Amino acid sequence: MTEAQASVLVVDDDPINRALLAKTLERDGHQVTTAEDGEEGWELVQREAFDIVLLDVLMPKMDGCNVLEHIGEHAQLRHLPVIMISALDELETVVRCIELGALDYLPKPFNPVLLRARISAGLTKKRLHDLEQEHVRNVFSRFVPEQVVDEVLRRTDDDLRLAGVRRFATVLFADLRGFTTFAQAMPADLVIEVLNQYLTEMSDAILDNGGTLVAYLGDGIMAVFGAPIEADDHADRALAAAREIVDARLPRFNRWVADSGLGDGFSIGVGLNSGPVMSGTVGSARRLEYAAVGDTTNTAARLQAATKSTPHSILVADSTRESLRRRADDLAFAGELELRGKETKVKAWTLEAAARVTPPAATPPGRARARSGA
Repeated sequence: MTEAQASVLVVDDDPINRALLAKTLERDGHQVTTAEDGEEGWELVQREAFDIVLLDVLMPKMDGCNVLEHIGEHAQLRHLPVIMISALDELETVVRCIELGALDYLPKPFNPVLLRARISAGLTKKRLHDLEQEHVRNVFSRFVPEQVVDEVLRRTDDDLRLAGVRRFATVLFADLRGFTTFAQAMPADLVIEVLNQYLTEMSDAILDNGGTLVAYLGDGIMAVFGAPIEADDHADRALAAAREIVDARLPRFNRWVADSGLGDGFSIGVGLNSGPVMSGTVGSARRLEYAAVGDTTNTAARLQAATKSTPHSILVADSTRESLRRRADDLAFAGELELRGKETKVKAWTLEAAARVTPPAATPPGRARARSGA
């Protein structure tokens, strides 16, 4: 949007003032739509996208203050710049409108120079808000599937916080085995390169199956399915992501590791658990993160850790199996496990084909240094 291409709505019951404003704005290159009362103006604001609104204070059917209140109550419209049009004896009402969120006011009869200044200030504010929204969209799209970014943004407040909600969801934890030992013998730049390759593969598996990336935990990853946007098939999506991680993504990553001369590859542990989670953004005004917390999350993490002492690379809680909407014929009972912090044993299942990958052979540090150019 440029100032010469702005879409302006003029709402004024005085036909002469309305025509003069429209003519002046069109002469400056703006696209102008007019409404002759507040009720028509409010209908237009809801139906069409405007960059700025010029709103008369006193009008029949619905006055300017009422229109402004409706705009402020609408999450998608509250950032729309509104300039009040008023006579000198209406200043008390104008002050109330500014308290309700109006950007500024334009006195009658209007001055063309002042009109241009007010419009310019309003459009600058609109552009800054649009840039901020685009930045937030880019941030959210890194850990939320692209198709739900708009819905997530609609649920954020003015501080870009996503309010806490209770969801029945499935939590996934994955952790790369043997990476710590590998990293201790490798140059830092090479460790980061390998880690980024691994996280790219795992993140794609999660996002492609409709999951939300919650956190990267070194060589581990946490995701949730069914939050912040509800999904009835959250367990199916999580299990599909786990299958893809073990059957496709990890083997492809290990081929890249072998082709790069860095060893035979890594194994992985994946834990899935379903149940209620509390999700929302947490943090300070300077840094926000999305979180999904509760016993469901803790159990998923402990199931992932339990894969270290079992022959299974995936452990699926019985709660996840029971939450599946589609039958999974490749699930096999893995036993009842004692997990830290749980008073009773947790029934766990695994995928029949989820065999471990052979841990990597140690790569001589000198070989890695030669590859990195050190």
